[in-house]
Amino acid sequence: MVFSFSTIAARRYGYGLKPGEEPAADVEALMAQVQRGAKAKPRFPVEGVAGRRETLGRLVSVRAVEAKAAKDGRPNPDLRRETQRDADRLLTHDAMARINQAVSSENGFYERLASFWLDHFSVSARKSYEMRMMVPLYETEALRPRLAGSFSDLLQAAILHPAMLIYLDQNRSLGPQSPAAAKNGGGLNENLGRELLELHTMGVGSGYSQADVQAAALILTGLAVDDRSFEVAYRPQRAEPGTQELLGKIYGQGGRSAGDQLDMLSDLAARPETARHICTKLVRHFVSDTPPPEMIDTMLAAWAESSGNLPAVYRAMLEHPRAFAEEEGKVIPPFDYVVCGFRAFGLTGAEMDALLKGDEDTKEEMAKPLPVKAQGGRPGANGRALTLEALRRMGQPVWQPPSPAGFPDAADAWLSASQLTERIGWARLAARTLGPELQPIEFLDRALGGAESDNTRLVVSQAPSKIHGLTMVLVSPEFNRR
Repeated sequence: MVFSFSTIAARRYGYGLKPGEEPAADVEALMAQVQRGAKAKPRFPVEGVAGRRETLGRLVSVRAVEAKAAKDGRPNPDLRRETQRDADRLLTHDAMARINQAVSSENGFYERLASFWLDHFSVSARKSYEMRMMVPLYETEALRPRLAGSFSDLLQAAILHPAMLIYLDQNRSLGPQSPAAAKNGGGLNENLGRELLELHTMGVGSGYSQADVQAAALILTGLAVDDRSFEVAYRPQRAEPGTQELLGKIYGQGGRSAGDQLDMLSDLAARPETARHICTKLVRHFVSDTPPPEMIDTMLAAWAESSGNLPAVYRAMLEHPRAFAEEEGKVIPPFDYVVCGFRAFGLTGAEMDALLKGDEDTKEEMAKPLPVKAQGGRPGANGRALTLEALRRMGQPVWQPPSPAGFPDAADAWLSASQLTERIGWARLAARTLGPELQPIEFLDRALGGAESDNTRLVVSQAPSKIHGLTMVLVSPEFNRR
């Protein structure tokens, strides 16, 4: 095997090699991808940020009118089904655009970071009708612009976005002693308070207690999402009055206000337990299921010196001797596998658009099994099978994590027999659809850049057909690991 810096950079820290695209030659080139990516406009939401907010408001207003009419005895089930289809259709097109984003972007390290942080601050498009349209907006508004800034800013943007508040039911949470609870009933919801400590900042087993979880939830009361504009507002009548003690600090001493929540998030972002939790997750995601302690320590020093500046932490990871060690890397999850496959075939953004064009987003189609043969030789006929349907069957549908903890990030989650079966099916279909003119050895060189074993090269060279040879590249151990 030949492990060049560029090959490891593309495969371990990006979405793989792509013909015609120059891979990063050093750490500076990888860091430049982060800066460029943060300034770039993503391909989703499909109407853009302003357009999506208009669409969201319009469709929610239509639903509200229909709900009122139904309450008055004049239901219109067809209108309700139509708005549901509109939301599902937008989610489908956005999800395809997100796949295309990862395939087409020359800023692979930034795109991987975007996926990492999306999973860290996890929300699901299947939570509700509105969330189908809001989750792509969440990634574009709250996360992507802040991946090259401070963790504190990223934390505040993620937690205070309407998608997060809706997903974890914070918009329904009331202080038990608040005026709103006394008038209308209802009470405290601890979901966001718990996940804030357990997932987003300090991490499990880091020293906080159930009393701290409850205090965080009480401090968060008062946050609300307008059900028409979907703007986040602080409503004092919903907030728990008085002071709250969280991790030894008292909040609300000057009277409850939105500032309490900002102060809490800033304090949590600055805690050493948070730095260790985030640095450990970054190393686990990019380098090893068993993060080397010395690598984490180097990143922690960079975190402390820079007050949580994320590019400084990324750089410390990349500059560590273990970052480019020539060793067996992590198993790539389904989304990465599919994106790496498309990139290896050399698809451009326009070609990805053509591949995906014309698919209709119906539940019936989503339930169809993954085919193993091309249909009539038309790439567009297999667009869904190679993207959304494949990811659903592999267990990593776009923007639909199984829980607030996100998708698994360890090898055992993606090394089952069923996973291998699905990857073989995807590889066969991709080879038939995208690579009938390619020679297997040529494809091996472009996909792995010399990182394959002698045995893999021998198996590919002796394949009985081109399609079989291409499939062997895509299911090889080297292609499925970083």
